[in-house]
Amino acid sequence: MGKRAAIAVAAAFLLAAGTAWALQVPLTTLLLARIAADRIGRDITATLPDGLHVILCGTGSPLPDPSRAGPCTLVIAGRQQILVDAGEGSARSLATLGVPAGGIDALFLTHFHSDHFDGLGPLLLQRWVGRAATSPLPVHGPAGVERIVQGFNFAYTADNGYRTAHHGPKIAPPAGAGALARPFAVPSAPRNVLEKDGLTITAFAVDHSPVHPAIGYRFTYKGRSLVISGDTAKSARVATAARGADLLIHEALQPKLVAILTNALADRGRPNTAQIMRDILDYHSSPEDAAEVAAAAGVRALVLTHIVPPIPARIFHKAFLGDAASRFNGPITVGTDGLMLSLPAGSTAIDVRDLS
Repeated sequence: MGKRAAIAVAAAFLLAAGTAWALQVPLTTLLLARIAADRIGRDITATLPDGLHVILCGTGSPLPDPSRAGPCTLVIAGRQQILVDAGEGSARSLATLGVPAGGIDALFLTHFHSDHFDGLGPLLLQRWVGRAATSPLPVHGPAGVERIVQGFNFAYTADNGYRTAHHGPKIAPPAGAGALARPFAVPSAPRNVLEKDGLTITAFAVDHSPVHPAIGYRFTYKGRSLVISGDTAKSARVATAARGADLLIHEALQPKLVAILTNALADRGRPNTAQIMRDILDYHSSPEDAAEVAAAAGVRALVLTHIVPPIPARIFHKAFLGDAASRFNGPITVGTDGLMLSLPAGSTAIDVRDLS
């Protein structure tokens, strides 16, 4: 390349770079405007067909996992939206997936391990101001849920007052802040705890000892049904409650992979955390356990959630599943945040969509 050509190339490069620099603000502003127009205010629930739908808004656990929020499962039955558990990041996950928190009608807690309710504060705030709610969020759960609700209401008292003072009672009505506890007795056998507009929610006890109470839920709507196990060791109670259901959403911990973390923690001089990793093995279910429960229940499909340990990519799913596929002849899915499964009314279909 001659000297003049090199100078011309350099000049062109500098001109292009200068133009890009000059246009950086208007171009990025335009891009942000387009993203806002596309995403802000989305409500993917508004156009769903009648039926029973479930969105995994949090498939993680207390272990750090940047791709998963804490335990959070949204069930939609017709126009009703019921959230099961509200782990850390639940409100943010729902918003990212296009589910306005203002549309949530009730929260059901499975048990009182903190990772299942530590996202409640942001959820209450977003639901309240998102739709100018005039009544608190009903929070259903076994006896003891009153203390959880009382604690969050107390902790957010000052903040709620600031919101109303700043935005006014039309945007943040004082009567709509916080939560309202709706306790039920721990059932000795599966028991209906809500019946409304064609939806029946049945609660049943599970085995998460020494955690008591611990509850799973069955949702039935227009001939379709799904079951959420909550945290539990392998349990015949789950199989009984899930009998004949379309879908079982079951927690899962893979002991072989947890052992890798346990050994690493011990090698790094973290004996306390290593011992915790050993302890959690006895009150959770492996993917193989969940598959056997699904087979005993005769469900049509199994989805795993509350994934332990964190698995960074889909390439690890096979290792996580272990021998599960040999124990259940239906489809098994390792749940991820944003997975939606739909059970349309008047159909036997199970439609799968990834909202993420």
